[in-house]
Amino acid sequence: MIDGVLVVPLKRIPDERGTVLHMLKRTDPHFTEFGEIYFSTIYPGVVKGWHKHAEMTLNYACIHGRIKLVLFDDREGSPTRGEVMEVFLGPDNHSLVQIPPGVWNGFKGMGSETAIVANCCTHPHDPSRSIRLDPFDNDIPYDWEIRQH
Repeated sequence: MIDGVLVVPLKRIPDERGTVLHMLKRTDPHFTEFGEIYFSTIYPGVVKGWHKHAEMTLNYACIHGRIKLVLFDDREGSPTRGEVMEVFLGPDNHSLVQIPPGVWNGFKGMGSETAIVANCCTHPHDPSRSIRLDPFDNDIPYDWEIRQH
């Protein structure tokens, strides 16, 4: 685990009409602030990343499909500086991943269908307050290719 990152299992409430997928309530102990919520689609095999934000805390949940979320900590003074963390989100792991400011993150569409990722972040998105890197040409020690175990 990367310092300050939370992975919170979420409720799924299925019935004969469909399913309610919980994400974040202001009464949750890990809720801090509301800035905006948006949804990002990602096609199978595509990588969106790397990026990090100066002040914004991210709250990701994959509400359809499957993603591999990858985090990298290069924060000065962090006890987990240099660590990489992978979290697979989808129907078998309906969880909220809270990512503090300054942690690099990106995700890859997995499986055979378009995934939908919800982000309920603490600040309205401001491109001037974030940094982006090419997902394949950078100094982050991570290879996005699928590893066969």
